[in-house]
Amino acid sequence: MTVLTSSKTAEAGPAAEAARAAPAERALYEQVAESVRGLILSHRLAPGSWIDEKALAAEHGISRTPLREALKVLAAEGLVTMKLRRGAYVTEVSLRDLSEVFHLLALLEGDAAGVVAERATPEQIAELEALHRRLEAELDDRDRFFAANERFHLRLLEIADNRWRLQMVADLRKVMKLNRHHSLFKQGRLEASLNEHRQIMSALRARNADRAQRLMRQHIANGKEAAAMQ
Repeated sequence: MTVLTSSKTAEAGPAAEAARAAPAERALYEQVAESVRGLILSHRLAPGSWIDEKALAAEHGISRTPLREALKVLAAEGLVTMKLRRGAYVTEVSLRDLSEVFHLLALLEGDAAGVVAERATPEQIAELEALHRRLEAELDDRDRFFAANERFHLRLLEIADNRWRLQMVADLRKVMKLNRHHSLFKQGRLEASLNEHRQIMSALRARNADRAQRLMRQHIANGKEAAAMQ
């Protein structure tokens, strides 16, 4: 028995197959990007080190094509620098780089704090209060303090509700993490940072946008100063 297939169906077949495969391919390189990002931010791939594409592809059980796509993602985030015909290496962060990153963070996050003071709902302020209490509770564990600090800043940016600002800050903070000696790890910086957070929360509760913006900018500037002294 002969089965007839319309030309329309036959033509749609390869296109449909490609459409189904596309999400899987995207998921693959995104997964690889996440894995390599973790290696970079944990400093298992040190700043300045060349990335062995062949070894990484073998380790992940993939071809070099999705790995290169993943490296393009990381290059767009500033974590990787790509050189034509030479490959890619983990971006090195100079004092100038750090200064520029902190400068932009102060502007963006200061602006976000002002927006939150003006527009956040009582429930959203309560969320930030809860995150701040977690920060208070983690003072004796610097790694947990660092994680709680990140959650606070991220939630504040989410509440400010500007996706472009959120994406820019997320990328800038990734670059900042390339600095092996984070500013929060400086002796006495955790206590000072916590006190600055208390003042920021006070301004947010009072709905004082100008003060919240100024305090957040100063908070980031103090982090910059601590990082430069490492």
